[in-house]
Amino acid sequence: MTRTALITGITGQDGSYLAELLIEQGYHVVGMTRRSSTSGQERIAHLDGQLELVQGDLLDQASLVEALRSSKPHEVYNLAAQSFVPTSWNQPVLTGEFTALGVTRLLEAIRQVDPTIRFYQASSSEMFGQVQVSPQDESTPFHPRSPYGVAKVYGHLLTVNYRESYGIFAVSGICFNHESPRRGLEFVTRKVTDGVARIKAGLTDELRLGNLAAQRDWGFAGDYVRAMWLMLQNDEPRDYVIATGHTHTVRELCEVAFAHAGLDYRDHVIEDAKYLRPAEVDHLLGDASRARADLGWNPQVSFQELVQMMVDADRARLERALPAGAASVG
Repeated sequence: MTRTALITGITGQDGSYLAELLIEQGYHVVGMTRRSSTSGQERIAHLDGQLELVQGDLLDQASLVEALRSSKPHEVYNLAAQSFVPTSWNQPVLTGEFTALGVTRLLEAIRQVDPTIRFYQASSSEMFGQVQVSPQDESTPFHPRSPYGVAKVYGHLLTVNYRESYGIFAVSGICFNHESPRRGLEFVTRKVTDGVARIKAGLTDELRLGNLAAQRDWGFAGDYVRAMWLMLQNDEPRDYVIATGHTHTVRELCEVAFAHAGLDYRDHVIEDAKYLRPAEVDHLLGDASRARADLGWNPQVSFQELVQMMVDADRARLERALPAGAASVG
């Protein structure tokens, strides 16, 4: 029997990689998208004809119930959220509605329609925030430092609650930062690699960033979606930290990215207080020992390979976009 998976947030970075993986595994993939006047489906355009799209909105309970009834999924992956941390200070209520209460609406819809559905919740290392212990694992206390982090804690704990209260196979993957050429341009990794491409093309000469000393555990999104899938194939529902176990500063990110294009980041990067967070998260480092032991999961793409892959993709994208002879990206 062909298994069906419903993915919320399918048009995002993780959704597109997960859709590819599930199609390879023989699933019928259904993506839930919000009604919009613009398509916003660039990341899944190459999968046209290989998946089904249904309309639904985490702000609208009835639409979630209808999406579940029409698609009849065996698995639901909740990847939709207001996922950009800085925006969560400007739009804290909307972030709570999507990223926290949206989980409630979706779990309630599953409970009403079919409680045998297996549910994956995208939790975040931002829940740890101001950490007292390093590295962080599944037992590390949460101390979120943004409205986004707080909303993710709500969704995480609610997933635990529905698992324990209703017996739903509901799990959370506490994913540390994971990137790819499909990452949004507002995120620091993509901001850096796009900046490298533009500087190399002669379109600009500087890149302004926030805290260069901030440290993150960065991995490749394609590796992380494999962990999401493995979690729902488990015999028992458990939450897992998904991380590389290696940390790098934003400064290191710049160093690798610029060097790959034959540039020195010190000639171009400017630290600008305008981009600092109201409450900084200085150091996140994940311990994925449980995922390695239980799921047999290990990241395949190194930090350096990831950054170089992103620089190459942004330079190629820019080269396609520029008129012939407008700038040299060689």
